[in-house]
Amino acid sequence: ALENQDLQDSIKPQKVEFHSLNFNTTLHWQPGWAREARDSLYFVQYKVYGQSTWQNKDECWGISSHVCDLTHETSDIQEPYYSRVRAALAGVYSNWSLSCRFTPWRETMIGPPMVTVVHSNKSVTVKLQAPQSPYKRRRGSKIPMTNYYDLLYQVFIINNFLDEQHRVLVYEGKEKVIKIQNLRPGVSYCIVARMYMPMLDHSSAYSSRQCTML
Repeated sequence: ALENQDLQDSIKPQKVEFHSLNFNTTLHWQPGWAREARDSLYFVQYKVYGQSTWQNKDECWGISSHVCDLTHETSDIQEPYYSRVRAALAGVYSNWSLSCRFTPWRETMIGPPMVTVVHSNKSVTVKLQAPQSPYKRRRGSKIPMTNYYDLLYQVFIINNFLDEQHRVLVYEGKEKVIKIQNLRPGVSYCIVARMYMPMLDHSSAYSSRQCTML
C-alpha cells in the first residue's frame, strides 16, 4: 500500500495553469516528478467558482498530452473558473491538482492587430485589424476583441537606420485606417502596432514589422 501511496504522490500533475490569448484558453500542466510519470494518462475537470459539482472534460479524459483546450468551457468571460487534473499510471490514480482561479475577461492576453501597409510617394497608409475572439456571431463571423474591451490601436514608426527599440508613436485611437504623411522619400520605414487597453493599462505584444521604402 505504501508503494501505491508513493506512486500516487510522484505522478501527481504539477503547475496546473490556465493560458489564454484572445479568449482562446488552454489548461497546461507538467507531469509528476517520478521518471515513469511521463507514461501517465491525465483526466481534466472544470467548474465555475461557487458550483459544487465538477464537470468532466470528455476530450481530455485519459489523455497523454499535457494540455487541454477549455475555450468552449470558459465562454462566459465574466465568470471565474477552476480546473483540476489528475494522473493515472498502472491502475494507480493521483490526487487532483487544482489550478488557480481564472477569470477570462480579466486575465486573457490580447494579441496584436494585423497590419497592412500601402505606400505612396510621401505617405504611408496603415490598415489595422483587431484580433478576433473564438466566439462567433449568428452569421458565423468571429467577434473581434474590440467588442469586449475598450481598445485603442497604437501605431509606431521605426526609421530603419535607428535601432529597433526606437519606436515613435504616430497614432493612438480607434480608426482602422490611418495615413502617415510627410515622410522622406528614399527612406525605409517600418511600422509596428499594438492594442492598448486604457482601463487595465494593458498592452498587447507588437505586431510583426511591416517595412516599406518610399
